[in-house]
Amino acid sequence: MMYNDINFETYLKNYPDKEGFFGKYGGCYVSPELKQAMMEISEAYFTICKSRKFIAELRRIRKEFQGRPTPISHLERLSSKLGNVQLYVKREDLNHSGAHKLNHCMGEALLAKYMGKKMVIAETGAGQHGVALATAAAYFGLECDIYMGAVDIKKQAPNVARMKILGANVIEVTEGLQTLKEAVDAAFAAYAKEYKDAIYCIGSVLGPHPFPLMVRDFQHVVGEEARAQFIEMTGELPDAIVACVGGGSNAMGFFSGFLNDPVDIYGIEPLGRGTKLGDHAASLQYGTEGIMHGFNSIMLKDENGEPAPVYSVASGLDYPSSGPEHAFLHEIGRVKYDVINDEDAIDAFFTLSRMEGIIPAIESSHAVAYGMKLAKEMGTGSVLINLSGRGDKDMDYVLENFGLR
Repeated sequence: MMYNDINFETYLKNYPDKEGFFGKYGGCYVSPELKQAMMEISEAYFTICKSRKFIAELRRIRKEFQGRPTPISHLERLSSKLGNVQLYVKREDLNHSGAHKLNHCMGEALLAKYMGKKMVIAETGAGQHGVALATAAAYFGLECDIYMGAVDIKKQAPNVARMKILGANVIEVTEGLQTLKEAVDAAFAAYAKEYKDAIYCIGSVLGPHPFPLMVRDFQHVVGEEARAQFIEMTGELPDAIVACVGGGSNAMGFFSGFLNDPVDIYGIEPLGRGTKLGDHAASLQYGTEGIMHGFNSIMLKDENGEPAPVYSVASGLDYPSSGPEHAFLHEIGRVKYDVINDEDAIDAFFTLSRMEGIIPAIESSHAVAYGMKLAKEMGTGSVLINLSGRGDKDMDYVLENFGLR
């Protein structure tokens, strides 16, 4: 199947199917007990997602608490330096708590309240999802357990402090590589024991159905806003849009607003230190089909077919798979997935900071770097980049490991 065979006017209604599949990717591969819990979440979500009361409450929260809509900024100085292509950024760094993550966390916590749950459980890598869920839990009066790898706890100390200040219980994960995959493993194990009183608020468009659908739905506001804002600002659509992809929540929310438009779409994975297995986390570029954490997608595997060790300078991107919808869009050719290495991401981090007064998250810096690359190649036109988060959390780590450039 190619994307020309799909009616993108109705795409968001038709994908995923009732079993949670985007083509062959997705599904719900969990234990019978957890499957029952997933069905409970799915039934609750589909009951309230069309409810006027739920929609009105979510809109009120977005406006009055999150500060939405977030603006689009024209990067005039950087555009002039690179040539004639005009670069723009969608400012999710200005969303309350500093990233796009609060968009789905407020929705998931609101769902938890509707279901009568007392606790929210989650994993986090860069800490932005953890901070967002801790924020949502504080807002709704819920208990909050956040599982985080020991390596990421050291890299993201400011976000760990924020989570604790917000009242969350941050649980250090010391198994394996002590990063995002292990945090997801630990959170799933905890949820299996506590699902009657808790809801697992997955931090990206991955995991068992209905999470890839739910998180995309909650993040769709980013693409919806960006499309309308760009047309209002320029009178036309951008020629290309760019977002970083780890699990892929910021990208999927952003892309979903433009899938039916004549716009080139680029998802950027982390190449890290190079193409050798263990030196990157570019699953769509170098992975094969496989099941992990309850869903079928494209994943990086070791010699035994198990999830391979991965690495990225960005803690939020070091995951050995990608959301199933990204695997589907990659397979049908609607989205082009490419890579940016650590060095180029850090260069973009400093360039955007010094030329535009915006300090981006290292995750977002991968998209900025690729947008700069596109600007040099295209010659003319416009590129809209999703600036998925701010870089406050990364400053100490960048200065310690890369110095001032």
